[in-house]
Amino acid sequence: MNKFLIFLTDQLKIWYHLFTAFLGLFLPSRRKDVSKEIVLITGAGSGIGRALSLKFANLGSTVILWDINKSASDAVADEINSKSPNKAFSYKCDCSKKEEVYRVAENVKKDVGDVTILVNNAGIVSGNKILDIPDDKIELTFQVNSIAHFWTIKAFLPAMKKNNHGHIVTIASAAGMFGSCGLVDYCASKYAAVGTHSALTVELFAEKMDGIHTTCVCPTYIDSGMFDGVKTDPWVMPIMTVDYATDRMMTAILTNQHLLMMPRMLYLAYYLQSCLPIPVQLLLNKWLGGYHAMDTFIGRRKQQ
Repeated sequence: MNKFLIFLTDQLKIWYHLFTAFLGLFLPSRRKDVSKEIVLITGAGSGIGRALSLKFANLGSTVILWDINKSASDAVADEINSKSPNKAFSYKCDCSKKEEVYRVAENVKKDVGDVTILVNNAGIVSGNKILDIPDDKIELTFQVNSIAHFWTIKAFLPAMKKNNHGHIVTIASAAGMFGSCGLVDYCASKYAAVGTHSALTVELFAEKMDGIHTTCVCPTYIDSGMFDGVKTDPWVMPIMTVDYATDRMMTAILTNQHLLMMPRMLYLAYYLQSCLPIPVQLLLNKWLGGYHAMDTFIGRRKQQ
C-alpha cells in the first residue's frame, strides 16, 4: 500500500473514532462480560484492591488476590468464597521483589490459569518532604508504585498477546498528573506509572493487539486509609469514598475507557496545565490543595 492510501486510510479511521467518541457523549457505553475472566489484583487485601476484588467477584470473575499481607488477602478471599466457592485465590507477594513476582506468577498460572485482566493497584506513600525521606523509602516507593508494573506485565502479557485478549489496568493517581508538596517521591513514581501505561498502549496498538485494552485511573484522595489525615477543601477537592471511586473504576474497566480522572474537574485542570504559564499553574495547584493538603497526613504506616 502506497503512502497516499495509508494516509487516506488513517484519515478515515481518525474521523470514525472522532464520530464514535462524539456519539459516546450521548449514548451509554456497552459493558463487557467479565464472568469468564481471571482477574489479578495487586494490593488486594485492603482499600481499593479489596473493593475491586469484591466487585469483580460479584460479576462472576475468578479473582486472584496478591498482597504482602497474606492474612488480609486471605480474609478477602474467604469473604468471596463464602458466597461463590473457588472464585478467589489468595497469594502472598511482595511486588517490590522481581523474583518473587515471577515466582508467584508461575504458581498462579499452574493453580488457576492465564490471567486475562491485570490490575496493578499496590502502592505505598511516605508522605514527607523530599529532604525528610530516607533514601531506602524513595527506592521502595518506586519499586512498588511503578517498577513492579514491569514485572507483572512481563509475567502476564505474553498469554494475553498469544490470544489477543486481555486488559491491563493501572491504578495511578492525580499525583501522576500534578505535582504536590510532601509527595515528591510519590508523584514521581505515579508519573512513571502513567508513562508506562501510555507507552504500553502505543506499543500494543502498533502491534495490532486490538483485543488487549488498557485503562489508567488517576484519582485524587480516597478514604481508603492510605492518605488518612489529609485535609482538602470539600468544595474544591472532596475526598472520595472507596465505594464511589471503585464504582467509577469498574465502569471505566468494563467499558474499556482509556483514561479515568476523578473528580471530573481534573480533566479541565489537566488541559489548563498544558497551556497556562508556570506561575498560573502553581496558583492553580495551590487552589486544588497541592500546597498544604499533606500537612496533616497520618497514613497507614504512621498509624501503625
